[in-house]
Amino acid sequence: MTKYQYFKLKHLIIGVALAAFLITLVSSLWSGYRVNVNTIKENTLETNRVYSQKLAETANAYLEESFQILGYSAKTIAEKMDDEQVLFSETERIKLQNDMFNSVIVTNADGLVLSVSPPSVEVKGEVLTSDGATEALAQKVPLVSKPYEGITGRLLIFISHPIFNDAGQYVGLVAGTIYLKEENVFYKLLGKHYYDDGSYVFVVDEDGRIIYHENPTRINDDAIKNKAVQAVIAGNSGSQQVVNTRGVEMLAGYSAIPLAKWGVVSQRPLEVAMSPSMDHVKNMAYVAMPLLVFCLVLVFWAASRIARPLQQLATFTEESLDTKNVKSLESVSGWYYEASSLKGALVRSLSFLQGQVSFFMDQSTIDPLTGVTNRRTMDALLAEWTDNNLPHAIILLDLDHFKSVNDTYGHAVGDKVLKFLAEKMEAVARDKDVCCRYGGEEFIVLLPQTTVIEAEHIAEQLREILANTVSPCGRAVTLSAGVAEYPKMAETTEALIEAADKALYHAKQTGRNRVIVAGQEKLQEI
Repeated sequence: MTKYQYFKLKHLIIGVALAAFLITLVSSLWSGYRVNVNTIKENTLETNRVYSQKLAETANAYLEESFQILGYSAKTIAEKMDDEQVLFSETERIKLQNDMFNSVIVTNADGLVLSVSPPSVEVKGEVLTSDGATEALAQKVPLVSKPYEGITGRLLIFISHPIFNDAGQYVGLVAGTIYLKEENVFYKLLGKHYYDDGSYVFVVDEDGRIIYHENPTRINDDAIKNKAVQAVIAGNSGSQQVVNTRGVEMLAGYSAIPLAKWGVVSQRPLEVAMSPSMDHVKNMAYVAMPLLVFCLVLVFWAASRIARPLQQLATFTEESLDTKNVKSLESVSGWYYEASSLKGALVRSLSFLQGQVSFFMDQSTIDPLTGVTNRRTMDALLAEWTDNNLPHAIILLDLDHFKSVNDTYGHAVGDKVLKFLAEKMEAVARDKDVCCRYGGEEFIVLLPQTTVIEAEHIAEQLREILANTVSPCGRAVTLSAGVAEYPKMAETTEALIEAADKALYHAKQTGRNRVIVAGQEKLQEI
């Protein structure tokens, strides 16, 4: 054994050991990073949910108090509607003592303003014809209006209470207004967000328009595209990751204000929330560095000690190669115990690492219930195919009446039915096709280099097999499917899925248990 060969063997040992250390370190850091990211997301979402709920409860209590104050005034002045001094005193009292409204008015039953505070709001003697006032006069019940532009030209909200005299006759209303684009009670109730990092709180009305925002220029903006806004105006409370109307990813908590059908949304930028995660990884790396250095020193020392006796093993290996009589690693270990032990340790270590890598890869690409490709990997594949302009087709399918399976047989049987469908999809799919779970009972088959006619044929095969096979629930289940082709029918992935979804919807609407090609639904309607 020459000196060159001796050091080559030592370097190999060091390299293998170093690789094991690095892989373990990277795996640990990555796992720690992912856990930290998920924890931060969950904590931020929950914090924003609780924060928005607290603000919503505060705003709802404020509205209840407003109605109580206005209701008390309505009883006080019900028999004194012709006394101008009494009406003015009452509007002044509400305005000055409660500091809830930007202005307070009293009108008769026809909407004529009898009194106003402050007097600088020059509407006394005018007949209110605005949307909020007209609605309040017509309904004759306590009411919170939608935002509208009053006769003074201000964007405002009208909070009113009807006035009935002792005989039960409707004689007018008393109302407070909140000027949305000026300093108002919302600024005092909601205040500034506790984070000064791009986080903010806003309030929307039942149409998704902003009625409070820290930035006054955003007042009256339409925020209905924000998924958190859509959820909160539907009366829901919760949290989710969303993209706001400016295209920024946010972690949002939201809570409804039932009394006015409004909603409070508290948002924090995802990028800001996630920034501590990288700091956490750096700290982990700094902590692990001394141990890594120590281990590397130990590896160099051990490699030098191990390499000396392995010279004989290296010579034997070289001789075996020269004679073309290459012995396996097991045969070498029969006469050299240390080499066998090292080989066994390396095999076990590498097997463990490969198992861990395979496990994490499976976790990130496979749907855990059905075993088919998950939604994230599906999106990545479609994006890659579209970027490379690769022609392909998709089959978007959905089990018919799947809810009845869960309701009748239970969710455990429902899960078995989904696995059953996935197995049938894999059986019908070709080698190059990719079966994916889209969500719930919806699945997608990705078919590269495939026309819509070929895709329809495959979908029909699957439909027929499913309709004629007893499923785990004890009876056959059916599916409906929509088929679309790129780029023939759509130029983007989103448009392609939308086209297939419309075809699927049409299949559902026209009887289920059928396959519809995108575009056919329009022909059938004609």
